[in-house]
Amino acid sequence: MTAQIDDIRVPLAAVRQAGEAFAIATLVEVEGSAPRECGAQMLVTSHEYWGFLSGGCIEADVARHGREALADGQSRRLRYGEGSPWIDIKLACGSAITVLVEPVGADDPAVTALMAAHGARRPVLWSSDGSNRCAGHEHIPAFGWDGVRYSKLFEPSLRLVLIGEDAAALAAAEIGLASGIEVVLVAPGGPEASPLPGIAYHRSAPAPALEAIGMDRWTAIAVLSHDREDDERGLAAALQSPAFYVGAIGARARLDARLARLRGHGVGEAQIARLHAPIGLQGFGKAPRDIALSLVAEVAQAFHARSAAARSSGVSISSTAPAASVSR
Repeated sequence: MTAQIDDIRVPLAAVRQAGEAFAIATLVEVEGSAPRECGAQMLVTSHEYWGFLSGGCIEADVARHGREALADGQSRRLRYGEGSPWIDIKLACGSAITVLVEPVGADDPAVTALMAAHGARRPVLWSSDGSNRCAGHEHIPAFGWDGVRYSKLFEPSLRLVLIGEDAAALAAAEIGLASGIEVVLVAPGGPEASPLPGIAYHRSAPAPALEAIGMDRWTAIAVLSHDREDDERGLAAALQSPAFYVGAIGARARLDARLARLRGHGVGEAQIARLHAPIGLQGFGKAPRDIALSLVAEVAQAFHARSAAARSSGVSISSTAPAASVSR
């Protein structure tokens, strides 16, 4: 089940708090096709590991090497597939991949900087040669590997803010949590306690709640309440924020009237064009879980499409870094 965790920062927080030693395994090179892209990572401790680098072919072996690295304090480069010394480990995809395994101290300054940026929802560029690590605030949207050192951009995690308290909103919160998304529920006048564990919860009106949460370009906002007086004010605040996705539930027949109210709140045409309404991908049913699934799927699709576009327009750090910056 831990293979489902794709962001090592999630378990890393708990591992550091427990004072456990750990190793990081990073997929740094792929020859041919492979299930994962370069930059995929695993976190390994003496008794557990999280993440996956292949289709289940190598993870147990990578974890073994991670524990050996913890024991001797030395990083190691592993090759699987064509040219590998471990002919008994087969890659179903027929490719060749290289994995860098590095033991890391819990008090490593780069790890501290990485986790501080994660908590503050700031992007950070992590760079390592297996022994020397750094984490800075440069914005190079790419993974780089020059044969010695890799660089990986850690973005803030996908956050989904749900405005509403009906069955669809709660179902979307549950599906979002199960998908590894950071979920925030805004239920004006709702119960004192959060209806679901593991989510942030606000009971104020949507507009002030969004201001308190703090919108950024890794945040999606979905209005799932029905014709409340403060819906449009919250929706207007969402459309005027940096959020990468804004959606609202509601019938197409009432959409023109809603857009007119948004204009009355000062929302411009370019901002209105960002609105996803009706919300969610088409082709799903109208039951609460169907609506929730269509919403979470649309949000995830938009998030990954945006990230992919950023990566494709970026410049690999390995092609621009001066030779002096590469060390063993």
